[in-house]
Amino acid sequence: MSRPSKLRGLYAITDGQLLAGRFLAYVEAALDGGVTLLQYRDKSQDESRRLREASELLKLCERYKTQLIINDDAELAARLGVGAHLGQTDGSLSGARALLGHQAIVGATCHGRLELAEQAKADGASYVAFGRFFNSLTKPDAPAVPLQLLEQVRAKINLPIAVIGGITLDNAAPLIEHGADLLAVVNGLFGADSPAQVTRRARAFNDLLARS
Repeated sequence: MSRPSKLRGLYAITDGQLLAGRFLAYVEAALDGGVTLLQYRDKSQDESRRLREASELLKLCERYKTQLIINDDAELAARLGVGAHLGQTDGSLSGARALLGHQAIVGATCHGRLELAEQAKADGASYVAFGRFFNSLTKPDAPAVPLQLLEQVRAKINLPIAVIGGITLDNAAPLIEHGADLLAVVNGLFGADSPAQVTRRARAFNDLLARS
């Protein structure tokens, strides 16, 4: 799967508990609203289910021309021919790059530290991710990151910047103004009452990015 020249837009991240009973319907609704990257995030050890769900997502992503990213599992990403996102304790980023090839999207969690982003770039990252910026249900114990860090990253590292952590339509604008390229959203997108509402939220996030 080829790497877009510029990664910018909505970065939807799945949550198995939040999407229980409506997984594919809500993901497709988000894709219909416009998603640049879709990350399959599942921390369980059920490898057969992970392969099945990721394969189903890949079919949807191909239909909507969206890039699929596998969280914390470069081997599954390689099996499906898609990209991967790695945290600081999820294996070697340079190893994932070697496994997936130079065209694959490989992202890196950098928390709130510029030096981690510099290392990620040296190791072949396609984008660097920072957060949390707001109170987050997905990462409640993560330390908060100041908005000013995004400006420092933008000045020093020529890579797309992803932001995560409690992002909603009400608080996303300052992140974009400070240099964010990818809005990584879980509850702010999928914590909705219907597929139609998910689609509306996705379009609204993209409108915020388009206006910047």
